[in-house]
Amino acid sequence: MASEAEEGGPQRPLTQPSTRTALDVATIGGIIAASGLIMTAIVLGGSPTAFMDAPSVLIVIGGTFGVTTACFSLKDMAGAAKSVARTIMRPHDHPGEAAVQMLQLAQIARHKGALALQNYLAALEDSPMLHQGLLMVIDGTPAEDVERIMRREVQAIAQRTSRSVSILRKAAEISPAMGLIGTLVGLIQMLGNLDDPSTIGPSMAVALLTTFYGALLANVVFTPLASKMERNAAEDMLINHMHVMATASIARQENPRRLEMLLNTILPPSERVDYFG
Repeated sequence: MASEAEEGGPQRPLTQPSTRTALDVATIGGIIAASGLIMTAIVLGGSPTAFMDAPSVLIVIGGTFGVTTACFSLKDMAGAAKSVARTIMRPHDHPGEAAVQMLQLAQIARHKGALALQNYLAALEDSPMLHQGLLMVIDGTPAEDVERIMRREVQAIAQRTSRSVSILRKAAEISPAMGLIGTLVGLIQMLGNLDDPSTIGPSMAVALLTTFYGALLANVVFTPLASKMERNAAEDMLINHMHVMATASIARQENPRRLEMLLNTILPPSERVDYFG
């Protein structure tokens, strides 16, 4: 496989990493399972309608959204919403296949020149980082500048993801506090009606519902989503670092064998490639 490429022979079609966007079953399934078990316990323990209270929902959800927005900005909140959507509907990449594609591009550039990469740019539209880097290489940008620009882009992506995770973590902190505020509001209203003992029990139950809603949102929704977003960001960062490494190597006109060695140093053992045999 390597001898043909090293001799400058005909290139095979560019490998396309199998990327498919699918529902993250672990995330959705885990949240649904936890919520389902809680709902089952509620149904078995009494009337489910006792756990429904519109004012409590408004205090917890509305208050959490409002205070979290005050801590960040509307733009940050919109970005976090998009990040949550990408966490739920996630494209699954295979680092090993992406590495093979980068090695093929390195072969093409070494034997046919960087300008030959223009013919492959259309096939890289699903990899914007790699696409951007190769455009700079084709335009003759020095290797040092290519690497510096791409590393800054990787840092910017990491910062945006970190901000979205921070928003979810902050929401997980605020929602129990809003639940406590709702409970205090309910207790104050209850104490104002002590002249009617028959209302004390129901009023106390409603007051405690806000605490329940806040704890539920924090521990079943916000915290799991933040943890999964951090995990996904680590996987995406691996691919991005590979793109930086490959583009810089192509720009320096290095031997593709050296690039294979470098890529294998950051790939997980199960994904390492043996492209040159």
